[in-house]
Amino acid sequence: MPFDPTIVDCWIFDLDNTLYPPSTRLFDQIDERMGMFIRELLGCDEIEARRVQKLYFHDHGTTLSGLMHYHATDPHHFLGFVHDIDMSPLAAAPRLADRLAKLPGRKVLFTNGDDAYAAKVLSALDLSGSFDGLWDIHAMAYKPKPEPSAYTGMIDALGINPETSVFVEDMARNLAPAKALGMQTVWLDLATDWGDRAKDDAAIDVVADDIVAWLDHTIAALADPASLG
Repeated sequence: MPFDPTIVDCWIFDLDNTLYPPSTRLFDQIDERMGMFIRELLGCDEIEARRVQKLYFHDHGTTLSGLMHYHATDPHHFLGFVHDIDMSPLAAAPRLADRLAKLPGRKVLFTNGDDAYAAKVLSALDLSGSFDGLWDIHAMAYKPKPEPSAYTGMIDALGINPETSVFVEDMARNLAPAKALGMQTVWLDLATDWGDRAKDDAAIDVVADDIVAWLDHTIAALADPASLG
Protein backbone atom coordinates (compact mmCIF):
# COMPACT_ATOMS: atom_id res chain seq x y z
CA MET A 1 0.00 0.00 0.00
CA PRO A 2 1.25 3.50 -0.77
CA PHE A 3 1.91 5.84 2.12
CA ASP A 4 -1.26 7.70 3.13
CA PRO A 5 -0.60 10.80 5.25
CA THR A 6 -4.29 11.64 5.49
CA ILE A 7 -4.89 8.95 8.14
CA VAL A 8 -1.91 9.96 10.31
CA ASP A 9 -2.62 11.62 13.65
CA CYS A 10 0.73 10.82 15.29
CA TRP A 11 4.10 11.52 13.65
CA ILE A 12 6.93 9.64 15.37
CA PHE A 13 10.53 10.63 14.69
CA ASP A 14 13.88 9.21 15.60
CA LEU A 15 16.41 11.79 16.83
CA ASP A 16 20.03 11.13 15.90
CA ASN A 17 20.90 11.38 12.19
CA THR A 18 17.20 11.90 11.47
CA LEU A 19 16.49 15.42 12.69
CA TYR A 20 20.04 16.47 11.80
CA PRO A 21 22.38 15.12 9.08
CA PRO A 22 25.15 12.57 9.73
CA SER A 23 27.59 15.12 8.30
CA THR A 24 27.59 16.83 11.71
CA ARG A 25 29.47 13.75 12.94
CA LEU A 26 27.86 14.21 16.34
CA PHE A 27 27.83 10.49 16.93
CA ASP A 28 31.58 10.34 16.30
CA GLN A 29 32.03 12.29 19.52
CA ILE A 30 29.68 9.95 21.40
CA ASP A 31 31.44 6.95 19.88
CA GLU A 32 34.81 8.22 21.12
CA ARG A 33 33.50 8.79 24.64
CA MET A 34 31.96 5.30 24.70
CA GLY A 35 35.40 3.93 23.93
CA MET A 36 36.89 6.03 26.74
CA PHE A 37 34.27 4.74 29.17
CA ILE A 38 34.90 1.09 28.26
CA ARG A 39 38.69 1.47 28.42
CA GLU A 40 38.40 2.85 31.94
CA LEU A 41 35.81 0.27 33.00
CA LEU A 42 37.68 -2.78 31.69
CA GLY A 43 41.26 -1.52 31.88
CA CYS A 44 41.77 -2.47 28.25
CA ASP A 45 43.35 -0.86 25.21
CA GLU A 46 41.56 1.06 22.47
CA ILE A 47 41.29 -1.92 20.10
CA GLU A 48 39.64 -4.15 22.69
CA ALA A 49 37.34 -1.35 23.81
CA ARG A 50 36.20 -0.87 20.22
CA ARG A 51 35.54 -4.59 19.82
CA VAL A 52 33.47 -4.73 23.01
CA GLN A 53 31.57 -1.55 22.16
CA LYS A 54 30.47 -2.77 18.72
CA LEU A 55 29.74 -6.30 19.95
CA TYR A 56 27.39 -4.94 22.60
CA PHE A 57 25.77 -2.55 20.13
CA HIS A 58 25.00 -5.28 17.60
CA ASP A 59 23.99 -7.95 20.12
CA HIS A 60 21.98 -5.78 22.54
CA GLY A 61 20.72 -2.81 20.47
CA THR A 62 22.89 -0.28 22.31
CA THR A 63 26.32 -0.37 23.89
CA LEU A 64 24.66 0.63 27.15
CA SER A 65 22.41 -2.42 27.18
CA GLY A 66 25.42 -4.69 26.82
CA LEU A 67 27.28 -2.86 29.57
CA MET A 68 24.28 -3.16 31.89
CA HIS A 69 23.88 -6.85 31.07
CA TYR A 70 27.51 -7.87 31.57
CA HIS A 71 28.89 -5.23 33.94
CA ALA A 72 25.91 -3.80 35.88
CA THR A 73 26.77 -0.34 34.55
CA ASP A 74 24.73 2.53 35.97
CA PRO A 75 22.84 3.93 32.97
CA HIS A 76 22.67 7.48 34.30
CA HIS A 77 26.43 7.60 34.82
CA PHE A 78 27.14 6.14 31.38
CA LEU A 79 24.72 8.41 29.52
CA GLY A 80 25.94 11.51 31.33
CA PHE A 81 29.52 10.66 30.39
CA VAL A 82 29.05 9.77 26.72
CA HIS A 83 26.68 12.66 26.01
CA ASP A 84 29.05 15.28 27.40
CA ILE A 85 29.90 16.47 23.91
CA ASP A 86 30.27 19.65 21.84
CA MET A 87 26.91 20.59 20.29
CA SER A 88 28.36 23.37 18.12
CA PRO A 89 28.24 21.25 14.91
CA LEU A 90 24.44 21.52 15.13
CA ALA A 91 22.67 24.59 13.80
CA ALA A 92 19.13 25.90 14.02
CA ALA A 93 16.81 24.14 11.55
CA PRO A 94 14.04 26.68 10.80
CA ARG A 95 12.83 24.88 7.67
CA LEU A 96 12.39 21.65 9.60
CA ALA A 97 10.66 23.48 12.47
CA ASP A 98 8.25 25.07 10.00
CA ARG A 99 7.35 21.75 8.38
CA LEU A 100 6.89 19.96 11.70
CA ALA A 101 4.53 22.73 12.82
CA LYS A 102 2.41 22.18 9.72
CA LEU A 103 1.81 18.49 10.38
CA PRO A 104 -1.64 17.79 11.83
CA GLY A 105 -1.70 15.76 15.02
CA ARG A 106 0.92 14.91 17.60
CA LYS A 107 4.67 14.80 17.06
CA VAL A 108 6.60 12.32 19.23
CA LEU A 109 10.35 11.82 19.58
CA PHE A 110 11.40 8.16 19.89
CA THR A 111 15.08 7.82 20.75
CA ASN A 112 17.54 5.32 22.17
CA GLY A 113 19.21 8.32 23.81
CA ASP A 114 17.98 9.88 27.03
CA ASP A 115 15.78 12.88 27.76
CA ALA A 116 18.65 15.16 28.87
CA TYR A 117 20.61 14.53 25.69
CA ALA A 118 17.49 14.91 23.51
CA ALA A 119 16.78 18.27 25.15
CA LYS A 120 20.29 19.49 24.30
CA VAL A 121 19.99 18.39 20.68
CA LEU A 122 16.54 19.94 20.25
CA SER A 123 17.76 23.19 21.80
CA ALA A 124 20.72 23.35 19.42
CA LEU A 125 18.38 22.73 16.46
CA ASP A 126 15.87 25.27 17.82
CA LEU A 127 13.24 22.53 17.87
CA SER A 128 12.49 22.52 21.59
CA GLY A 129 8.85 23.38 21.01
CA SER A 130 8.31 21.07 18.04
CA PHE A 131 7.37 17.84 19.86
CA ASP A 132 4.46 16.86 22.05
CA GLY A 133 5.99 13.78 23.60
CA LEU A 134 9.24 11.86 24.13
CA TRP A 135 9.99 8.17 24.62
CA ASP A 136 13.60 7.64 25.62
CA ILE A 137 15.90 4.87 26.83
CA HIS A 138 14.85 5.34 30.47
CA ALA A 139 11.17 4.98 29.52
CA MET A 140 12.08 1.84 27.55
CA ALA A 141 13.49 0.28 30.74
CA TYR A 142 16.82 0.12 28.85
CA LYS A 143 15.45 -2.26 26.22
CA PRO A 144 16.07 -0.12 23.12
CA LYS A 145 14.82 -0.12 19.57
CA PRO A 146 14.43 -2.56 17.87
CA GLU A 147 13.22 -4.46 20.97
CA PRO A 148 9.42 -4.81 20.50
CA SER A 149 8.79 -3.70 24.10
CA ALA A 150 10.23 -0.26 23.29
CA TYR A 151 7.42 0.25 20.78
CA THR A 152 4.56 -1.31 22.73
CA GLY A 153 5.56 0.58 25.86
CA MET A 154 5.45 3.88 23.98
CA ILE A 155 2.11 3.03 22.36
CA ASP A 156 0.51 2.14 25.69
CA ALA A 157 1.96 5.01 27.73
CA LEU A 158 1.31 7.75 25.17
CA GLY A 159 -2.03 6.44 23.92
CA ILE A 160 -0.84 6.01 20.33
CA ASN A 161 -2.89 4.19 17.73
CA PRO A 162 -0.27 2.48 15.54
CA GLU A 163 -2.67 2.25 12.60
CA THR A 164 -2.87 6.05 12.42
CA SER A 165 0.82 6.66 13.07
CA VAL A 166 3.98 6.93 10.99
CA PHE A 167 7.54 6.31 12.17
CA VAL A 168 10.49 8.09 10.52
CA GLU A 169 13.92 6.57 11.23
CA ASP A 170 17.41 6.44 9.66
CA MET A 171 18.21 2.88 10.82
CA ALA A 172 16.21 0.48 8.69
CA ARG A 173 16.30 -2.33 11.25
CA ASN A 174 14.27 -0.20 13.67
CA LEU A 175 11.31 0.03 11.29
CA ALA A 176 10.31 -3.65 11.27
CA PRO A 177 8.75 -3.69 14.78
CA ALA A 178 6.81 -0.50 13.99
CA LYS A 179 5.48 -2.02 10.76
CA ALA A 180 4.52 -5.24 12.55
CA LEU A 181 2.38 -3.17 14.94
CA GLY A 182 0.54 -1.48 12.06
CA MET A 183 2.44 1.77 11.67
CA GLN A 184 3.36 3.30 8.35
CA THR A 185 7.12 3.66 8.03
CA VAL A 186 9.62 6.00 6.40
CA TRP A 187 13.27 5.04 6.05
CA LEU A 188 15.53 8.05 5.85
CA ASP A 189 18.32 6.57 3.74
CA LEU A 190 21.32 8.82 4.26
CA ALA A 191 23.87 6.40 2.79
CA THR A 192 25.53 5.75 6.15
CA ASP A 193 27.49 2.60 6.94
CA TRP A 194 24.91 1.45 9.47
CA GLY A 195 21.61 2.68 8.02
CA ASP A 196 20.76 -0.32 5.83
CA ARG A 197 21.87 -3.09 8.18
CA ALA A 198 19.19 -5.75 8.63
CA LYS A 199 16.95 -3.83 6.22
CA ASP A 200 13.59 -5.48 5.53
CA ASP A 201 12.04 -3.99 2.41
CA ALA A 202 8.61 -5.31 3.40
CA ALA A 203 8.75 -3.15 6.53
CA ILE A 204 9.41 0.10 4.64
CA ASP A 205 6.63 2.12 3.02
CA VAL A 206 8.68 5.14 1.91
CA VAL A 207 12.38 5.71 1.27
CA ALA A 208 13.56 9.33 1.48
CA ASP A 209 16.99 10.94 1.56
CA ASP A 210 16.01 14.41 2.81
CA ILE A 211 13.63 14.87 5.72
CA VAL A 212 12.57 18.40 4.75
CA ALA A 213 11.92 17.39 1.13
CA TRP A 214 9.83 14.43 2.33
CA LEU A 215 7.86 16.69 4.65
CA ASP A 216 7.30 19.17 1.81
CA HIS A 217 5.87 16.36 -0.33
CA THR A 218 3.76 15.07 2.56
CA ILE A 219 2.34 18.49 3.43
CA ALA A 220 1.49 19.08 -0.25
CA ALA A 221 -0.33 15.73 -0.35
CA LEU A 222 -2.29 16.68 2.78
CA ALA A 223 -3.35 19.91 1.12
CA ASP A 224 -4.46 18.04 -2.01
CA PRO A 225 -5.46 14.47 -1.05
CA ALA A 226 -6.71 13.84 -4.58
CA SER A 227 -3.08 13.84 -5.70
CA LEU A 228 -2.54 10.62 -3.77
CA GLY A 229 -4.77 8.77 -6.15
